[in-house]
Amino acid sequence: MIKLVAIEPKDDRHLLLRFSDGAWGVYDFSRYLDAQTEMTLPLRDPRFFARCFIEAGALAWPNGFDLSAESLCRRLQETGQLSKDAAAA
Repeated sequence: MIKLVAIEPKDDRHLLLRFSDGAWGVYDFSRYLDAQTEMTLPLRDPRFFARCFIEAGALAWPNGFDLSAESLCRRLQETGQLSKDAAAA
């Protein structure tokens, strides 16, 4: 089971995600911010967006919104944005 091991905010819509298998990628969260649901509306505030953290290997925010590492990794891979080389982003 893949887990997140590190996250780094890049701006108000992008996070650098590092996974337990050594893979990494910069994920664009625009689709969630643009959805404007009850859980994603707080993410539109850049200060709140930057308060992300890792909980049990998943990406989470203080309001309870979370995303599994597997789904994030899969989406990065599907869009060709997942890197498995040792170089840091």
